[in-house]
Parts: sequence; structure tokens; C-alpha cells
Amino acid sequence: MDPVTIISGATLAFNTIKKGIAVGKDLQDMSGQLAQWAGAMSDLGRAESKAKNPPWWKALSGDVEQEAMQIFAAKKKAEEMRKELKQFISFSMGPSAWDELMRIEAQVRKRKQEQEYRKEEIQEAIITWGVGGLAALLALSILAGGIYFIGLQQGKW
Repeated sequence: MDPVTIISGATLAFNTIKKGIAVGKDLQDMSGQLAQWAGAMSDLGRAESKAKNPPWWKALSGDVEQEAMQIFAAKKKAEEMRKELKQFISFSMGPSAWDELMRIEAQVRKRKQEQEYRKEEIQEAIITWGVGGLAALLALSILAGGIYFIGLQQGKW
């Protein structure tokens, strides 16, 4: 996912949580929105770590710098949301409610890491090895073709 999509999903969940708290809903009643917000925060952290160490084939495209700027902007917005949400939840429901939200976020991050991110890592490894294998095969074909044509020119074949 791109950072813009991640932060827009987080903003939607954030606004829904704020409205729910404003009308007196309990955190348990907003578990779907909390999970969505926590998932977006986890996805943003994952995007940041991937941008710091992109695969070699992705670094060739030149989009890495633009993605890094988008991640930076999204991270700043996420920090503002987290700060505002902490103040809002702590003020209206008490500090223990914020601790509960942090536990939910940790659970979501762990689940995503075990399931979704692992699948993504496997897909990326397949692409990396596939592209690398094709590049090696192409290089060997060019080398073999060059040797063949040099041999033909010298009358050895």
C-alpha cells in the first residue's frame, strides 16, 4: 500500500473514533475503528521500514525518493493523530483507556506481522529471485551469443 492510502484510512478511522468518543461510546464499541486505525499505524511503520531498505529492483525505478517524502508526511500526520487521540481519550475516558488502545495496537501489529507482512515478504522474495534469475539468464544468453558470433566470424564453428 502506498502511504497516501494508508494515512487516508487512518484519518477516516481517527475521525470516526473522535466522533464516537464525543457522543459517549466506549472503546469496546469502537473496536472496528480502533483496529482499522491501529492497522494503518502498523502499515505506515512497515512502509517506512521498507522505504529505508528497498529491494534492488525497486530502487532502479526512481520512485523511492517520492515514496520516502510521502511516508515522512504521513508519519508526521500520524504522530499528530496519535497525540490528539491520546489527549482526547485520556481526558474523556482516563489514562487506562489509552493504555488499552496501545494494547490493541500492539496486538494488531503483531497479527499483521505474523500473517500479512510475512506473505508480503515471501512475494517480494519471489519477485526478487525471479527478476534476478531472468537478468542472469539474459546476461548468459548475451554472453553465449557473443561467443558464438565471434566464433562464427573467426570460422571456428
